[in-house]
Amino acid sequence: MDYSVTHFKIEVQADLMQTCRELLADSVCEAGYESFVDTEDGIDGYIQTQYYSEEHTLGQILDFPIETAAISFHTEEVESQNWNEVYEKEIFEPIRVGHECIIYDAASPDAATLAAEAPVAIAIDQQMAFGNGAHETTKMIVEKLLGLDLAGKRVLDCGCGTGILSIVAKRCGAENVTAYDIDEWSVDNTRHNAELNKVVIDEILLGDVSVLSHVDGMFDVIVANINRNILLADLPEIVETLNAGGTVILSGFYDDDAQMLVDKAAELGLHETGRNVTNAWTMLVFER
Repeated sequence: MDYSVTHFKIEVQADLMQTCRELLADSVCEAGYESFVDTEDGIDGYIQTQYYSEEHTLGQILDFPIETAAISFHTEEVESQNWNEVYEKEIFEPIRVGHECIIYDAASPDAATLAAEAPVAIAIDQQMAFGNGAHETTKMIVEKLLGLDLAGKRVLDCGCGTGILSIVAKRCGAENVTAYDIDEWSVDNTRHNAELNKVVIDEILLGDVSVLSHVDGMFDVIVANINRNILLADLPEIVETLNAGGTVILSGFYDDDAQMLVDKAAELGLHETGRNVTNAWTMLVFER
């Protein structure tokens, strides 16, 4: 899967920069952007090259709500070598989720010490895949999984990235975990990180939500940390695999977008049972 990166430059007074970053990311999600990284003067947005359109991207920022902000951008394709440089140029700082979980870089010189700091200690070797646990959306889902009784449960991880949520689910007692991602390197990285953490992810599938048609059985817990547009499109097929009384945990979107996902979930027979918001990023919990 080939990706492109758009470098968005935001010219605005300093106290509005972070607000502008968040509003801009929310806007260009409509153009197909999947993930974002803050830069000194704006954000970098990642999009599958086949879906990139300069005209569509421009259309999403023409009516930017902060009139004093000037936004410019340029886009280039991301080669695999450069992709690695983005995510492997330095060891990421350990991420702590409460007192129960620590997520650390497998390459850290302090790996052995960090592994002993919490009951659930997870090493991540991030190779061309999003999700080391630092982002608010990932941390919120990890915290939720830690609080669930997963013993004997079947868990589905939609858009698994580095596999961190699948690994957490296994460490929390899940009997069976199935994961899938549209990117081949994410599937490979999930498999690699599972082996690194000595856990077995029962199925790791390459493809979009359509791969679920080939999966046997139903799931008790489903997690999906994906952008809003993909969630809205995929939710009907995802919910078809959910057991009665099962739980769906969604994140990857801003609070302003939460209501449309709540409405979509309600159409599919789900009701909201929980919500968490961190820096405007939102996690929703539903039950059937």
